[in-house]
Amino acid sequence: MKSSSTESPGEPKTVPALGHAFLTPLYDAVMAVTMRERAFRAALLEQAAIGPDQYVLDLGCGTGTLAVMIGARRGGAHVTGLDADPEVISIAERKALAAGVTIRFDRGLSTRLPYPDGSFDRVVSSLLFHHLPAKDKATTAAEARRVLRSGGEFHVVDWGRPANLLMGSLFVLVRLLDGFPNTRENVEGKLPSLFREAGFGEVLQTGSMSTLFGTLVFYRAFGATGSPATPSRENRELGDKGGRPS
Repeated sequence: MKSSSTESPGEPKTVPALGHAFLTPLYDAVMAVTMRERAFRAALLEQAAIGPDQYVLDLGCGTGTLAVMIGARRGGAHVTGLDADPEVISIAERKALAAGVTIRFDRGLSTRLPYPDGSFDRVVSSLLFHHLPAKDKATTAAEARRVLRSGGEFHVVDWGRPANLLMGSLFVLVRLLDGFPNTRENVEGKLPSLFREAGFGEVLQTGSMSTLFGTLVFYRAFGATGSPATPSRENRELGDKGGRPS
């Protein structure tokens, strides 16, 4: 089995997951020790209820842990992982190869997805949104809405409103690393309203989990209403050129 990789047009600007490129090789170890990584990713997959032969996009796939977990499941889902950082894409490809699963990895921006409308049955995202400025959060949510087929669902786990004072104090470390402006919507619990504004008719907060750095919150968005709020004509034309992932 193998993984494949393509790069979307342009040169995406990237912010390394730990803030600095030299720390990227340490990312998986940090996640495993501090974030209950397997537990929260497994919970997200259980929530997503991915069916046989469905098309799944891991949006902001990072080093590919979630994508590989999806690919290793029985049922034959078609998995695509997208990230703007070429270094983590390389790590993800090696991880998929070692696991013996077939995953397509693309380099591109969450605000300009290189896929046609209605390409996926599920879009999943773990720890992407807190890296993004407010405007890019909105555009990313609308792009997720655009590439979902009718009946598709968007499943997200990311930092949310702290469950208590301790979680709020711990989350300051994340805010110092990723920026107070970028994490404002997370800490204020505004991601659900942002997803609704992107065109999702139903947005549910399905659970939460405490970690050493704050409170992770799970969301399920579905039941698209009207047209996506943000995707530009340029995004649509780019998607039309990309073809359905396979």
